[in-house]
Amino acid sequence: MSVRAQTYGEARRPPRRRPAPRKNAGRPGAGRIQWDRFGRILLAIVIVLLFVAMVKPAWNAVHTYRQTSQAKIRLHQAQAEHAMLERQVKRARSEATLQREARRQGMIRPGEEAWVVNGAKGESR
Repeated sequence: MSVRAQTYGEARRPPRRRPAPRKNAGRPGAGRIQWDRFGRILLAIVIVLLFVAMVKPAWNAVHTYRQTSQAKIRLHQAQAEHAMLERQVKRARSEATLQREARRQGMIRPGEEAWVVNGAKGESR
């Protein structure tokens, strides 16, 4: 006789009853969760949410790239205009240009005499 049987005497517990099988246990749509289908749907939802979350940063990257391209174009235009203005300043500071502009405004060099000629043939007033 086993030790357990000696301790409790000959009284044995009745065996546990197995639960009855559920109604509609194996059929689809029977109220049970279909984990494979649930997993696929959940995965699809997560993928869509990740895609939606990535749209705005991608849009911002494209927008920033376009703005950068436009800024580069404006920079090159400004640099070209600056170079042109630098050339004009250099020409304006040359001795020949200064003398020509001074004569046009009626200035004379020191030691020169100023003459005014009225009625000259090439002059039209």
